[in-house]
Amino acid sequence: MASSTLVPIAFHFVRSSPFHRLPIPQLKPFSGVHSALSVAPISSSILSATRVRSSDIDTTFFDTFNPDEDFVYDPPEVPEGFVAPPSFDEGPLESEDEIAAAYEELYGPAYSGVSVLGNDIYVMDSKMKKLGGFGSKIKKDKLRDGFEERVVQVRRVTKVVKGGKQLHFRAIVVVGDKKGQVGVGVGKAKEVISAVQKSAINARRNIVTVPMTKYLTFPHRSEGDYGAAKVMLRPASPGTGVIAGGAVRIVLEMAGVENALGKQIGSNNALNNARATVVAVQKMKQFREVARERGIPMEELWK
Repeated sequence: MASSTLVPIAFHFVRSSPFHRLPIPQLKPFSGVHSALSVAPISSSILSATRVRSSDIDTTFFDTFNPDEDFVYDPPEVPEGFVAPPSFDEGPLESEDEIAAAYEELYGPAYSGVSVLGNDIYVMDSKMKKLGGFGSKIKKDKLRDGFEERVVQVRRVTKVVKGGKQLHFRAIVVVGDKKGQVGVGVGKAKEVISAVQKSAINARRNIVTVPMTKYLTFPHRSEGDYGAAKVMLRPASPGTGVIAGGAVRIVLEMAGVENALGKQIGSNNALNNARATVVAVQKMKQFREVARERGIPMEELWK
């Protein structure tokens, strides 16, 4: 449509609107040029190419199909020599190693067990590389030496250097087999898990033996101090339990002591109290050791 034919239509629209008092712009027709609103004629060849004839569609199936009629499914015949696959529930069950190998093949090395600050982690793939750094998951093989680990304390420590402050974590870990072997260790690292691992290794290097009687208590009373911390240990009758607090209780429980009395005197530092407990335990001796040193039978110790 040419622009000259739009002038009366636009004029009639403006006159019929409530804004007919506004000034009407004068529109001049373009000479020999179509406006942007004009539509170019479409060639008949394009229309014929895009037009779909109804005679080209095959509708013979719908002529004989009745939607209300019941449809009967006729499956094909089974070929000769066909053997049906076994059921999912039949056959031997897969072992745990086979299941773990299948999961590793699909999803990579996997973990099982409970992870608490890097403890109790079982790595299926022992050849996995130990990777470190911020944001990476540190993977390690659990030491199967019979010792259990218990985290006593994790604290942030800072070191002031020329460029500023360096943030690290200090972890105190107590390891023991609950059969008379116990050790206290401390380690520092930039990550909590690395600090716990280093402290656990340090604790295994400082294993001491705790003398106990058949009632799982101390043979006699003892005292130990480390720095400003002082610890008193007393034997207890069966059924008493471990009456102690803080690091003293953790050290005694990891050693396997079930009946004992403990008291912290002086400092409340967890590391010093744990080491003071170890010092007090090292002062203890069994009755047979004292009798051997004196060269007398054990019966004469109580005379």
